[in-house]
Amino acid sequence: MKITDLLKKDTIIMELKSSTKEDVIDELINKLDNAGRLNNKKEFKKAILKREEEYSTGVGDGVAIPHAKTSAVKTPALAFGYSRNGIDYDALDEKPAHIFFMIAGSENANNEHLETLSRLSVMLMNEDFRKKIIHAKREEEILKIIEDQEKSDKKDEEITNNDDRGLVLAVTSCPTGIAHTYMAADALKNKAKEMDIDIKVETNGATGVKNILTDEEIRKAKAIIVAADKQVDMGRFEGKKVIQVPVAQGIKNAEELITKGLKGEGTIYHHTESIGSSKVTGKERSGFYKHIMNGVSNMLPFVVGGGILIAISFFFGIKAFDPNDPSFHPYAKLLMDIGAGNAFFLMIPILAGFIGMSIADRPGFAPAMVGGLIAANNGAGFLGGLIAGFLGGYIVLFLKKAFAKLPDSLEGIKPVLLYPLFGIFITGIIMLLVVVNPVKGLNLGLQNWLNSMGTANKVLLGLILGGMMAVDMGGPINKAAFTFGIAMIDAGNFAPHAAVMAGGMVPPLGIAIATTLFKNRFTKGEREAGKTCYIMGASFITEGAIPFAAADPGRVIPSIIVGSAVAGAFSMIFNIGLPAPHGGAFVIPIVKGNPFSYIAAILIGSFITALMLGVLKKPVNKE
Repeated sequence: MKITDLLKKDTIIMELKSSTKEDVIDELINKLDNAGRLNNKKEFKKAILKREEEYSTGVGDGVAIPHAKTSAVKTPALAFGYSRNGIDYDALDEKPAHIFFMIAGSENANNEHLETLSRLSVMLMNEDFRKKIIHAKREEEILKIIEDQEKSDKKDEEITNNDDRGLVLAVTSCPTGIAHTYMAADALKNKAKEMDIDIKVETNGATGVKNILTDEEIRKAKAIIVAADKQVDMGRFEGKKVIQVPVAQGIKNAEELITKGLKGEGTIYHHTESIGSSKVTGKERSGFYKHIMNGVSNMLPFVVGGGILIAISFFFGIKAFDPNDPSFHPYAKLLMDIGAGNAFFLMIPILAGFIGMSIADRPGFAPAMVGGLIAANNGAGFLGGLIAGFLGGYIVLFLKKAFAKLPDSLEGIKPVLLYPLFGIFITGIIMLLVVVNPVKGLNLGLQNWLNSMGTANKVLLGLILGGMMAVDMGGPINKAAFTFGIAMIDAGNFAPHAAVMAGGMVPPLGIAIATTLFKNRFTKGEREAGKTCYIMGASFITEGAIPFAAADPGRVIPSIIVGSAVAGAFSMIFNIGLPAPHGGAFVIPIVKGNPFSYIAAILIGSFITALMLGVLKKPVNKE
């Protein structure tokens, strides 16, 4: 179906009256309704707004393409509108939208609206086409411009099928889906334009998948480039030559990638799984960093959201969440229940689940997440979650090979029955019988050793307690040191818990300082996350450092352990005592000793961590 079969004079608005996103949606919907294209405009608006909630259809370059497929549409149609002043449509490039195409697809339209959306997206990437649309004075001109462009595109397609140029397709994705995903997409599009090459780029970002490649485009593609640092849907590229590189290569070497693709230098991709899962090649499985980052990027909202809620709960009082404490406040308990009891509790299962998914696609998610839950419930903590993620993922890869020879008639039940059933069972058995007890035993042994040590050699004790707070950042080792500090308070010795609190504040504070002082050592997403670490560090939420430690354990963990250990030692040297059974900036005024000396101990440790990170981590553009 052609675009001009869907767009007619009675669904064109040459000058929109709207000034807001919601207004322009209403204006275009009313135009479609008045033209008799809708059964129920209220239901159609709900479908449009639901689609906008997923991510804005403001695609950038002054274009927005709101769309929906619903039974509220009587006849598949397009509405067009133009705004001379521009409207803020939450576009990716944060610029006002001037050109609007609203696509109304009916449920029995065989995805015609999605195919039209795809063609419109490609057409609207053409700057000359957009300029013609903008300068059109009448409805007939709009239709003629689109009709001519469709004919031109069809002619170019015929030429493309007979020459060596062809359509280049690309998929970009980075672990956080914030910056590099779109930087790589822009680099590829800009370079293709310079080379006079037709290209379409699908972005798998934090707000969802945009500019999705269609089956027809994949079939006709001359070259396919996948510049990604996390799993993307690869099954659709079965039998096609694909060039797979890290997302950074899409930014740095766009021209080289396009040239190689057009020369046919890609590797033929083979896909064996069904129902949305894709075969993971040896190349994709290599590199623990990519799998860990997939877990970290999905865990981060739980860390940030839960941590901030916990911090807010302290505003009511350090123990205001405890019903048995005189300062009890129901809102403090509510915040603590949500933040610590639920959001933080989900961190380890989510980390494990998405590591498993990175390794084995969707079938790896459930076994790994169940393994992470077992780790969280049985004292294996953060380390147990990492083990569960890799265990669940690789068990599913083993199952894929084991079930590869089953009859084709059973292909459809593998991802919905066989993989989750056997994956969860095997992962759970190994976690419960092999992983959990040794890790738990290690933690208990460490705690017993601490208890036997008592307060002998205060500085050494402060060094050990402070360092332990950073080993697993809220995990069993951290909790062992914390429990020891509480026990010492009960015994009337306030110094050990002061060292514990200082050591627990340093990891997020040191990382936050590092992201501020050594910006070129961190990605844009990491620098943004670093800002929240200031709040978490000040609130004694050591878990704020987990995403950074999981992403780069070899550099981050030694840095935070050293910084925390130094802070704990200086707390002892300065003879600081802490009678409160918690920590953070909220309790510094009540410490026994000089509060400013205590702040100095925390800052010394934090800056040591920051300086170590600045030395150990390499500039991002060199990695």
